[in-house]
Amino acid sequence: MDLKPLITLVAIVNPLAIVPFFIHYTQGFDDTQRRQTIRTAAISTCVVICACALIGLQVLDFFNISLQSFQVGGGLLLLISAMNMLNARPAEDRPNTGTLEAGVEKAAMGNSIAVVPLTIPLLTGPAAMSTVVIYADQARSIWQHIALLGYGVVVAAAVWAAFSLADPISRVLGKTGINVMTRLMGLILAALAIEVMAGGLVKIFPALAGVH
Repeated sequence: MDLKPLITLVAIVNPLAIVPFFIHYTQGFDDTQRRQTIRTAAISTCVVICACALIGLQVLDFFNISLQSFQVGGGLLLLISAMNMLNARPAEDRPNTGTLEAGVEKAAMGNSIAVVPLTIPLLTGPAAMSTVVIYADQARSIWQHIALLGYGVVVAAAVWAAFSLADPISRVLGKTGINVMTRLMGLILAALAIEVMAGGLVKIFPALAGVH
């Protein structure tokens, strides 16, 4: 079984890096509200990944976008995400915090912030979505497609576990520990991003592979 898609997704989603955000946005929540937020975030993460795996290619066809171009663009997004992570920021970090501020306002009104901003864009932003689409195209059998959906469940379980243990994780790792973990995942993601981009560029420019 090819575990590369799972490793890539875990590196991109990186729930540990989002733990401080989860703690921040759920301040003042009681235990029931926190459990509901954790459950919703985990389910939403799984839904986003599975949806991209099932209909992502059809969406590309609808907009007449070649997978090779999408692969290069997706690889570039992965590389940008990796650069963010190497600077100890979440993979889907954005300079504009309007979405995050909107999430705080929703939390203040008592609404769940599990979907926005926790799931989108912090956990499953463009980099994660494009990665799933690329690996869905590479799947050559029904079992590989099923495995990709299963990876969505595994990533969702990782999100659930990280958020459920948010307070102990924060105490044990501390900010420095979380930053180190984020940089390590960023290094792995950078290598995977180069590989994804190279695969797309070779298909667009066969001469790069020495094919004439």
